[in-house]
Amino acid sequence: MDISPKELIARRCARELRHGEVVNLGLGVPTLVANYLPAEAGIVFHTENGAFGFGARPGYYQADSDLTNAGTEPITLRPGAALMDLATSLGAMRRGYIDVTTLGALQADEQGNLANWAMQRDGRWWPGIGGAMDLCYGTRKVIAAMQHVDKRGEPKLRRRCTLPLTGRECIKVIVTDLAVFDVIPGGEGLVLREVRTDVGVSGLRNCTEANFTLSSQLFEFLPGYAAT
Repeated sequence: MDISPKELIARRCARELRHGEVVNLGLGVPTLVANYLPAEAGIVFHTENGAFGFGARPGYYQADSDLTNAGTEPITLRPGAALMDLATSLGAMRRGYIDVTTLGALQADEQGNLANWAMQRDGRWWPGIGGAMDLCYGTRKVIAAMQHVDKRGEPKLRRRCTLPLTGRECIKVIVTDLAVFDVIPGGEGLVLREVRTDVGVSGLRNCTEANFTLSSQLFEFLPGYAAT
């Protein structure tokens, strides 16, 4: 199956989630994750702009402009869903009510640091940090979702992030379009868990600045496997 890198990442992130978890979906690629898990999967999705229990993107004629995710994209509400103001939603994030957050990343590094809120353009840092910092420290498991290289072909997985940090040593899992890494607690490094067959370990090292070790159960996958 031929799928885009963003879709592959979102589908693979969905496979990290478990029945009964409350899961925040951040801006960008993570918002797509809800489209690949049915209601019977038992995941309660949260969006920081004020909803628990939302579902996949609706059809064009079923969309309600008052119901959106963090990326202002339309969502559906599942039975039992709750809507709230932003202050209440941020409070839930800070108090530990969310089990997992999936956040887009501009950069991630060997220590599990996350940079996802700003890039410098015309001498200014923008667009802003939003609720990502709260999620990094109020959530037990952070999944960083990103394409493996940027538009210039530069590695986004670095030895140390060069962009302003959102959170220090907060990432537990990194999912890219080429691989999946686990982050060893305490900033001890990365372990490669999965790699695309057409890239291989040697090819991955060529486009990854960060150092990593190999899992004893390293799995090689075809580009479309996450779609199943």
